[in-house]
This record gives sequence, structure tokens and C-alpha cells, in this order.
Amino acid sequence: MKLSVLDQSVVSAGRPQDEAVRNTVALATHCEAWGYQRFWVSEHHSLPSIAGTAPEVLLAAIAMRTQRIRLGSAGVMLPHYSAFKVAEQFRVLDALAPGRIDLGLGRAPGSDGRTSQLLNPDRYAAERFPQQVVELQAWVTGQTMPVGHAGHGVWAMPVAATSPLLWILGSSNYGAQLAAHLGLPYAFAYFFSDGVGVEQALEMYRSQFRPSPYLDKPQATICVSALAADKEEDAWYQFQSRARWRMDRNRGRVGPLLAPDVAVQGLSAQEMAEMVAMRETALVGNPGQAADKLRALAKQLDLEELVVCTWTHDPAVQLRSFELLATAMALVPV
Repeated sequence: MKLSVLDQSVVSAGRPQDEAVRNTVALATHCEAWGYQRFWVSEHHSLPSIAGTAPEVLLAAIAMRTQRIRLGSAGVMLPHYSAFKVAEQFRVLDALAPGRIDLGLGRAPGSDGRTSQLLNPDRYAAERFPQQVVELQAWVTGQTMPVGHAGHGVWAMPVAATSPLLWILGSSNYGAQLAAHLGLPYAFAYFFSDGVGVEQALEMYRSQFRPSPYLDKPQATICVSALAADKEEDAWYQFQSRARWRMDRNRGRVGPLLAPDVAVQGLSAQEMAEMVAMRETALVGNPGQAADKLRALAKQLDLEELVVCTWTHDPAVQLRSFELLATAMALVPV
């Protein structure tokens, strides 16, 4: 079984935001050495919890510090941008890391409505997402638009023997259907809502998949939140930071990730019960426990690869978690 990583450059309370970006670059180099399949970064805007706003820039830095691990976006929020410009950016990334680039695409804004309007004033841009994906796929693989299209004869440089691999990302049936229709890999954002809808989305993707020049059979994964520590009690202690953040988010309060001890301060009995309830489905524990939970989930959904996202207040705890998971899952560096 393969494991990959999604890192969002999470901002911790009491730590500088820019430190989170540098931590992501450092984490990528370790994950390559530990045998992870791919390393993805996300795109969010004006969110005090996440410093990862420009995946194409961050991936360039990581590309220069790695040699083997696949690198990608999870994802570029395409409706904010010109498909041609995104194609150029990722063709440059492919020149820096030939044959190692994944271009994950999302339709969601990755921000609030006001911020989305600043990124792209066209409020109907998301409706053109399928057409944008088709155009981007052509440009990023070294083609041009057909006769009659405004982009006919326009090429995304630099031209090379390799090209990025497109992925469709989503947390609903929409993305699954689009990925199946276009014959592209699909990643479900399981960690958004503890996997609600994942079985239906994967079944729809697999049953409706149409082979394409880029992929001859379905290729799916899910992104999960997981955490391992040397001792089970330590893992649950660190889990408190993420659990508090999720509870606050559900109440419209979004801020930096709190330290574990601070995360449980000032909670009502109801709020504490909510946090305890989150433990029932959490992929958390000592290395063996966390690995067993990941394997069981992959078997349940018939997946050969999982993408792991780990939020901790202390970056050293996150680093240790990925090291422990790599050992427990017997990952082998390429």
C-alpha cells in the first residue's frame, strides 16, 4: 500500500505564519527519504489557519530540494485563474522536476465569497470549470486549441518530453463524475467531513470511468486526517488541537491552531463531549494503531493509496508522526 502526504502549511498560535511555509518545504524532504509516494500542497486564501496560498510557488521550492517524490497541488482552484496561465506555471514546474508533477484541480473557492471576488470578479467562473479543465489538459500536455478557439496556435511553454498529470479533486459527486467523464485520476477530500459520501463518489467514479489517452483505468485515492505518536495517550493529547479547530470552524470561528493544552480550556460540557465524540472515527493512535486504521479504511474502499494530512501545533510532532507512519506501513524509498 502507498502513502502520500497533503500539507497545508498550517499556522500555529504563537508561531509566525511564514514559518509554516518553511516547515512544509522541510517536511517534503523528509517524506521523500521515508518513502512517501507524493507530496501535495493546498490553496487557501485569507484564512488565518493556513499559510499555503500559492501552491505553484511552494512546489517550485520543494522541487529544488527533492529528487524522486511526486509533487503536486491539492489543489489549484481553477475558476480563479486563466487555464492557459496555470498550464504555463505547471509546465515550468515539470521542467524543474520532470515527470514528477501532479496538477490537482478544484472547483471550490478555497476562501470566503468576498476573497473569491478579489481573486476573480467573474462570479460565474465556476460554471465553466469543465471547459477550463479540458483546455488546461490540452495546453499542459503540449497541445493547442482546435480551429475556431481563441487559443488556437497558442502553446504553453516550455515544451518537454514529460508533462504534469491532472487530478480532479472533490468532496461530492460532481468531481467524481467529471473525473470519470474525462478519464482522469480522482481524489476525494475525506477529511473535510469524515468521509460522508465517499462510497457513493468512488462507486460513481469507477462505474462511469471512460478510458482516455492519459489513463486506461480508474485511479482513485482519498485524503484523510491521521496522527501517530510513540504512545497512544500522546497521540490523543496532540489530537486535541485539530479537534478544537474543527469544532470552532463549525461554529464560524476560525483561527490559528491552538496548543493541545490550550485547546481544551474554557470548554462547556457539551463542547467537551463533542471533542470526545470526534475520537470515534479519528485515525489516531500509536504507530501500530494508526497504521491498522489506515489499512482497514483502504481495504474497505478498495484503495491502493491514501493521502495523509496531519495537523499539529508543534511541527516536530507532525514530523514524528509521518516518520512513525512510514515505519509502521513499511514504506520503501524509491
